[in-house]
Amino acid sequence: MSRPARDIALLLLGLAMGSGAVYALQSRTAPAATQAGGHAEGGEAGHSEEGHGGHGEEDHAEGGTSVSLPDAKLASSGIGLETAGPGALRVELRLNGLIQANQEAIVQVTPRFPGVVRDIRRSIGDQVNKDDALARIESNQSLTTYELKAPISGTIVSRQVGLGEYVSEQKPAFVVADLSTVWVDLSVYRRDFARIKVGSPVHIDPEDGGAPIAGRVAYVSPIGATDTQSALARVVVANPDLRLRPGLFAVGHAVLAEEPVDLAVRDSAIQTIDGRNVVFVRDGDTFDARDVEIGRRDGQWVEILFGLMPGDVYAAKNSFVVKAELAKGSATHEH
Repeated sequence: MSRPARDIALLLLGLAMGSGAVYALQSRTAPAATQAGGHAEGGEAGHSEEGHGGHGEEDHAEGGTSVSLPDAKLASSGIGLETAGPGALRVELRLNGLIQANQEAIVQVTPRFPGVVRDIRRSIGDQVNKDDALARIESNQSLTTYELKAPISGTIVSRQVGLGEYVSEQKPAFVVADLSTVWVDLSVYRRDFARIKVGSPVHIDPEDGGAPIAGRVAYVSPIGATDTQSALARVVVANPDLRLRPGLFAVGHAVLAEEPVDLAVRDSAIQTIDGRNVVFVRDGDTFDARDVEIGRRDGQWVEILFGLMPGDVYAAKNSFVVKAELAKGSATHEH
């Protein structure tokens, strides 16, 4: 073969081998590109799933502000509900006091004629109606018996006779007290004399866990007590359920001024979560922890500036139980 022909043949062979190499290279790199593309798609899918996972955590955070408590749980836990609305903040003066029987409703029952007690019908603590027989006495003068009757309706608070005992008009046999009203005698110190007057409104707290009882000052003593250096202010209080018992202490909150507010809740309704003031608002069987901005407070009521609406039903009593149930539920979910 001549030299020019050999050169042309080698050139054609080189071109053919170069095309095959390019084809082989493309065949090897194409799956890699496809694999890379699949990895990108997988990455997008992974990113999407991660995004959903993040959203799920967000729901959990929001879910941590609510707790379900049915009515049966409320009753067993002593959780009290009230409705948010307009109220009044009070400037009050705390006064210590003593509950006493209304001395104008106490009667000492004495025999009309001296004699011997033949029968006793009533004992201390018994409730009696007017004209109920308390005892039967045999008169020394006529040797006949007569009944000793209750002059008023009330409670027997003292009995000073026994069966077969001699009695006379010199000594009361029974004491009957009408405890449907009682006196609460409050001690007022010298610096507060000018602030307490007849007619001043007072809320009496017997410190038994119940609501205070409204009353008004009926009498202010013009004479002070030497031992306490205080004067007496007396409040006559209705006592239909005998909640106030003579001999026990009580606290009086004399109302000196009142200031209305647009929205107020009980002071006991305010709880704190992560440093935020919240009120637990009832919606069906669920309590939602509402962030609130509070204003002035007087120890019983708190002004709400933001976070609640009039008509919202909230946990006013034992709201700490709701907070504890909320924390318990969050801990269980995280675990």
